[in-house]
Amino acid sequence: MVVTKKCDVYSFGVVALETMMGKHPGELITSLSSPLCQDIMLRDILDPHLSLLEDVQVARNVVFVVFLALKCIHSNPHFCPTMQQVSYKLLGNIPFPKLPYYVVSLRKLNDQEI
Repeated sequence: MVVTKKCDVYSFGVVALETMMGKHPGELITSLSSPLCQDIMLRDILDPHLSLLEDVQVARNVVFVVFLALKCIHSNPHFCPTMQQVSYKLLGNIPFPKLPYYVVSLRKLNDQEI
């Protein structure tokens, strides 16, 4: 493996997913290329200890972090954002979700543009 700037982006994605899931996302990452995995609902992979029902802004932030994390672990490094792009997105306005987090699928997040 050649160490590049994209390794930092991938690592960020893994750590962000692990934080949101409450466990290592290894199994999820290996299955992301499967069409069946794309139908997984976001609510089914999130750590059940997250109190998303209590605060809409927290729910929006969690969905946004998972969105960025999925972009960072894309199987093709050329489609991954740079860490600078990720940091700008984290500092900016969070444009979505327009739907409640419990109806968002991984497919919907993957189809969103960064």
